Amino acid sequence: MKTIITSEKAPEAIGPYSHGNAYGDFIFTSGQLPVCREKGGVVEGGISEQSRQSLLNLQYVLQAAGGDMDTVLKTTCYLSDISDFAAFNEVYKEFFEKDCPARSCFAVKDLPLGVKIEIEAIACRK
Repeated sequence: MKTIITSEKAPEAIGPYSHGNAYGDFIFTSGQLPVCREKGGVVEGGISEQSRQSLLNLQYVLQAAGGDMDTVLKTTCYLSDISDFAAFNEVYKEFFEKDCPARSCFAVKDLPLGVKIEIEAIACRK
């Protein structure tokens, strides 16, 4: 049975979607933008700051679903500028120190709110 995932720590959705869904032991997240719920709005700074916030939001959603970063099987990452790839990887490694999940990373023309990054994941519950 499908379960809607909502995190009190992640920013509210900016459209008609949930933070994520779980089905059995699997968690499917929506794309997480670099928006800080506490401060409101997109975090200031460049790709490093935005990557860190998107990954924190992803972590919050996973935790609300009974998972965590170590249960992530696959991520899909969208960058507004592929030249940010190396800097993004440096931050990504902070969250996935060992046993990195499978990953796809794409450069896209535009992202919501004019951000530099969006990250979604498929994970398992603990």
